[in-house]
Amino acid sequence: MGDVNFEIKKNIIRLKSTGKFHKELNLISWNGRDPVYDLRGWNNDHTEMTKGITLSEAEFQELVSKIKEEF
Repeated sequence: MGDVNFEIKKNIIRLKSTGKFHKELNLISWNGRDPVYDLRGWNNDHTEMTKGITLSEAEFQELVSKIKEEF
């Protein structure tokens, strides 16, 4: 697998953590593509990351809608 390039366009939320990684929800452009919503663990300087999930705008809106219904 080659190098992965990313640009964090917008940080939406950073969740508190006591370990090496904390979870963030960001709007990220991966390898020069259109930005997607991305939830994963990061170290403090964004040089290491955990596995995560990416969501398109439509998927993110659907998720938010369902969360609002639940709470």
